[in-house]
Amino acid sequence: MAETLDTVGWREWLRFPSLGIDAIKAKVDTGARTSCLHAFELEPFDRGGEPWVAFAMHPFQRDEQTVLRCEAPVVDRRRVRDSGGHAEQRYVIAVPLSLGPYTFDAEVTLTSRDTMLFRCLLGRTALRGRFLVDPGRSYLIGKAPGAGAAPRQGGTRT
Repeated sequence: MAETLDTVGWREWLRFPSLGIDAIKAKVDTGARTSCLHAFELEPFDRGGEPWVAFAMHPFQRDEQTVLRCEAPVVDRRRVRDSGGHAEQRYVIAVPLSLGPYTFDAEVTLTSRDTMLFRCLLGRTALRGRFLVDPGRSYLIGKAPGAGAAPRQGGTRT
């Protein structure tokens, strides 16, 4: 019997608990291999001899006033080509990602998405084997996490 996968829409609400992001609207993008999160003021540092990166981010669409400060261990630096064909070197972090009742580790690249509507892309590597995508529907896995509440400050992972 084939495994049954839940279906997600072309946009969904995500959480990044270890980064202190309780609600972020994400575009589900099967054209992107790796998931991507908006980040600026990236500052690499060492913690216990391991590479980490501190960064700031705007979690809400069309809002550059709300700023969260986050930290995460770096698992790689990769050259990534965006949909416009421009290549850049990006930090890659591996963090728990929550989508509705599901929580799983995902690799996420960090880049400025200030000019983009969505502050987060959920790429096909995170989707593979977990979800089917219905490109004609939205928010199939649930409402905004913590609807009505702002994301908590923080993001320091110990």
